[in-house]
Amino acid sequence: MPLWSQDSANIEATLSEYFEEYTSLKNQDQLDRAFDVLDQAQQFAEENENEKGMIGTYNRFALLNLLRGDNQKAEFYLDRAKRMLESYLSYPSGEGFARYVEAKMLFSSDLNFRALQELNDAKKLSNDRNLLNNMVLLEGMIYMRIQDYEKASTSFNALLVNTDPIEKNFLTTKAHLGLAEMYLQTEDYKESIKNSLSALKLTEENNFKTEFLEANEYLALAYEKDAQYKLALEYKENIVEIKDSIFTLDKLKAETNKADKLAMEDAQAEISRQDERIAELSESANRSEITAILTSAFLTIISLLAVSLYRNNQIKLKTNDLLQTKNRELQAARDAAVQAMEAKTNFLSTVSHELRTPLYAVTGLTHLLLEENPPEHQKEHLKSLKFSGDYLLNFINDILQINKIDADKLEPASIEFYLKKIISEVIDSLQQSAKEKNTKIILQYDDNIPQHLMSDPLKLSQILINLIGNSIKFTKNGEVRVIAKLLKKEEENVTVYFEVRDNGIGISKEQQQSIFDSFEQGSIQINREYGGTGLGLTIVKSLLGLFDSQIHLKSDIGKGSSFYFEIELKAKDSLVDDVPFEIEQKEYDLNGLHVLVVEDNKINQVITKKMLAKRGITCDIAENGMEAIDKANKNQYDGILMDIHMPGISGVEATIEIRKFDRQTSIIALTAISLDDSLESFYAAGCNDVVTKPFKPEVFYQKIGENFVEPKQKKSAS
Repeated sequence: MPLWSQDSANIEATLSEYFEEYTSLKNQDQLDRAFDVLDQAQQFAEENENEKGMIGTYNRFALLNLLRGDNQKAEFYLDRAKRMLESYLSYPSGEGFARYVEAKMLFSSDLNFRALQELNDAKKLSNDRNLLNNMVLLEGMIYMRIQDYEKASTSFNALLVNTDPIEKNFLTTKAHLGLAEMYLQTEDYKESIKNSLSALKLTEENNFKTEFLEANEYLALAYEKDAQYKLALEYKENIVEIKDSIFTLDKLKAETNKADKLAMEDAQAEISRQDERIAELSESANRSEITAILTSAFLTIISLLAVSLYRNNQIKLKTNDLLQTKNRELQAARDAAVQAMEAKTNFLSTVSHELRTPLYAVTGLTHLLLEENPPEHQKEHLKSLKFSGDYLLNFINDILQINKIDADKLEPASIEFYLKKIISEVIDSLQQSAKEKNTKIILQYDDNIPQHLMSDPLKLSQILINLIGNSIKFTKNGEVRVIAKLLKKEEENVTVYFEVRDNGIGISKEQQQSIFDSFEQGSIQINREYGGTGLGLTIVKSLLGLFDSQIHLKSDIGKGSSFYFEIELKAKDSLVDDVPFEIEQKEYDLNGLHVLVVEDNKINQVITKKMLAKRGITCDIAENGMEAIDKANKNQYDGILMDIHMPGISGVEATIEIRKFDRQTSIIALTAISLDDSLESFYAAGCNDVVTKPFKPEVFYQKIGENFVEPKQKKSAS
């Protein structure tokens, strides 16, 4: 073999090594190192006067700049490759590569049909297997963009079994990603997930960083569309971490500087060649050609300055793009968090509602059995069962309360109330618990607080119930002092200071840091000794947040604790106090009432019927909303007990229909209230009152008296 032929073969082999290393670095998103390798390949080709090698480096420089989004530099290098191809008599493979790069540039500009035409021409010019496989990949991407999914699928599936000598795994990965995107567009989310997972495995094995991000993005979107929100959230969290680690401003600047440096060096080399040519021409006194060369050099220098200005502008634009991308990522992360919160709240709401129905049977049957004079050896068991039912009910109520607050389902109302009456009612309801602990509850109330206030008395009651109940639980043989004091009054704006102080076991400084977190009670020992859910103080903190207020704590071990807060209220001094302060618990004669019970659950029907019979009340049963409407239309009842959640039409819809022909009969809504239930909607439908299941018997009978007996008494009195 001739010597020149051996040298040529060695040069080609060395260039192939450079190009393979460049390809590997490019696929692993190490673009700055890929630039370095191409620069070495270019210098090697120039030193050996290998024009094929120079054309190959220019084509790859164009491809690399196109990959990093710098179309102007990509055009610069592609133009250099084309100029050399014009002077090179025959190099079809190099021309095919150039046309492939041209097709990619057209595709990036959304000129899809022109890109396809360019690809068809490129295929005819090259027999390089690696280049042809990349053309097939680009072809699939173009077909997918123009929504020719059948042809796109053919191209991608062809690459799943490719035997490419250089990029086998990379092309397989890109094919899986192409199919994942295609199936997302065609709403076949299972197949999209399947291909994304396959791609993800390959990216992890081969360190394909950009493709690793793409696979996570497709998985997040596909799982979300497939209603698998937990998995979607996991991959969305991955996306933020990946982008923070891969796509940084420093990396962007390094790649930009590397590309600019190489472009500058090419321009400088061109100037040096022009200077040498000028010197040669000066000796031959060819002034006209010297002028042309000087003009060319001047234009080159101007081009360098333009490149420098363009580079600075590109860095600025890329920085802005990166910041916008980060903002979109944060928005996506926020949306994912909202979706996860919605999924959690809906789950808890459903579970709490489903638990209430059987719990109604437990508490109701226990109450009935206790009233039937059971043997002494059974009474203790029944009392334990009742206690467990009440405990479970309180736990469900606490979870539901926090769930509502987290889901922004609660807003403070604005209702007129008498503060001293509210606090006294709360204290009265907790007196029995205090007696069991041999603890006194003392009210220290400032009479300067206006009598008529506007705010949300129900939520304020919940705050005080939790705080006072908490103090009672941890105070034995002591006292709990409830303080309400006027801090300031400016026209209608009133600021009231509240404090619940006890001399119980106290809370250590360390435990005070977490005492307001969910399910926290200071220690495992405290939880075992005193019981409870650990949600009371969390509810207090959350409810006070609705009033733009904060809970504060002072405590010492063995000396007691003090919880205090301030709330701004509205005063209505112009109103005359015609509401008696004394708390009244009326005893109603319910004997002889005849009511309609609307309830779809058979066990609940039996329990409600027996509870009514205990007080001499007879009833008819309607098993669904339609039957309730029919019976209410045909019969006269003293009142209606309406279950809200029923198959078919709901209790709300049934109440609306009944009110069309009966405006007088009182209706009490019975509901295992959930997150989506709105008390306002019950009243708007025509209900007179609401009782939450499972209900306490004394509350149940009190509501029946207030709504079914009192209207009859007022009517007969008039």
